[in-house]
Amino acid sequence: MTTEAKTTATKTGAEPVHPSLPSERPRLRQFPGLLAIGLYMMLLAGVICHDVAAGHASPFYLVFSVFFIAGALGLMFLLRWGWALTLAAVALMSAFFFWAYSTQKSDSALIQGLLNLVFFLYLIRADLREKMR
Repeated sequence: MTTEAKTTATKTGAEPVHPSLPSERPRLRQFPGLLAIGLYMMLLAGVICHDVAAGHASPFYLVFSVFFIAGALGLMFLLRWGWALTLAAVALMSAFFFWAYSTQKSDSALIQGLLNLVFFLYLIRADLREKMR
């Protein structure tokens, strides 16, 4: 009886489905850049929290910190909304740092702008977009 079930599965070309086997989902280790970008977003959130606590920035900036943390966690879980939130944050920060470089001629702003641009280019890759849930 079991040989008939095997022969019908091979004749039709369909393999039997095993519910105990995990589905083929993308893993974070397939995209090591996502981990780096997520940690970078967490670092920026920490810097913002430190600046607010030290009195160098307005408490309004904590809103950005919350969005950076949410985007980083969503990105690390390979969620589409986390990818979109992080992509928007990286694009806006890149534009801000390039603007800061053009007005203040600060070399650190240029480096941060280029770093955010590299992260933006990594996030818009087609194979990465296809793997997001």
